[in-house]
Amino acid sequence: MTPASASPPLAVRSLALFGGTFDPVHRGHLAAARAARDRFGLDAVHFVVAGRPPHKSALPLSPYPHRCAMVALACAGQTRLSLSLAEAGPDFSGSATSYSIDLVRAHRKRLSRSAHLYFLVGADAFLEIGKWRESEALLDSCDFIVVSRPGFRLEALRAAVPARLLAAGAAARRSSARGTLRLRNSTVFVVSSVCVDVSSTDIRNRVARGLSIRSLVPRAVEDYICKQALYH
Repeated sequence: MTPASASPPLAVRSLALFGGTFDPVHRGHLAAARAARDRFGLDAVHFVVAGRPPHKSALPLSPYPHRCAMVALACAGQTRLSLSLAEAGPDFSGSATSYSIDLVRAHRKRLSRSAHLYFLVGADAFLEIGKWRESEALLDSCDFIVVSRPGFRLEALRAAVPARLLAAGAAARRSSARGTLRLRNSTVFVVSSVCVDVSSTDIRNRVARGLSIRSLVPRAVEDYICKQALYH
């Protein structure tokens, strides 16, 4: 049994799940979460720290507790942004392989029927959604908020979705004009206002080279990385 399924009901009207390894969490992640929160008036954005993502199974990751601690520090004082341990696993080690479809299903069980569930994801990740486990079921299961830099073309997202999942007719044309992609059972919303040019890989490389990361992560996260001697 996962922590998500064992937890009590969630008393929110709208929730976005923001999954990632967050190794480390950075200002770009926070900017994306705030943009989604403000655009859709979300009651909560949960940063779901991934245990062992299947697409990164061969890559070394910092220990799960460290990644969770950094997210908790980054979210402190951020309105309606919080850490989620939904993928921690029964022993809270984060050692199990995790899948987004299981995360969404577990949260559906905790939410009321009227609650609005979103999956928050970067544009580059969404373009690979066809490779995700049970991708069609996932696209049917909730709405998506895709965060991108200005100028990202909706047609690229459309091409990533199987044609049979796309809505047809006038409704689809109207949604495209508004910068959204209407699917048969859900909607993909594009938030193209996040311009923070930073990546976790770049941060890790900078730390390893002894360079400053002060402008790239919250101060509390920078202090944690230093004190725990991460990425050296």
